[in-house]
Amino acid sequence: MSIEQHKARDQRRPLSRRFRTPRTHAGEGVEDNYNLPGLALLALALVATALALIAAAYGFHIRAITAAVTAAVLYLSGGLWLAIEWRRRNAQGRSNDIERQGH
Repeated sequence: MSIEQHKARDQRRPLSRRFRTPRTHAGEGVEDNYNLPGLALLALALVATALALIAAAYGFHIRAITAAVTAAVLYLSGGLWLAIEWRRRNAQGRSNDIERQGH
């Protein structure tokens, strides 16, 4: 199928079919909030990175190193948390989504 044929087919579809969510139902990302601690750890890592840069700019080398090490630990733990939750989510399959659809 050519690109023009794909575009023409897309234009015939209603908007609700053109822009679909990658999730199985709306609100699924909000229901499965087990990844929030990982996201919070990554947010704290960004703050620690900013603090390390500020401390280094002002010449507080010990504080800069401490903040940089803290940021590295937070990045690793946040990324690990998200990786574990991603694997858990994929290992469950789609059977768990059906029972969680009632909002």
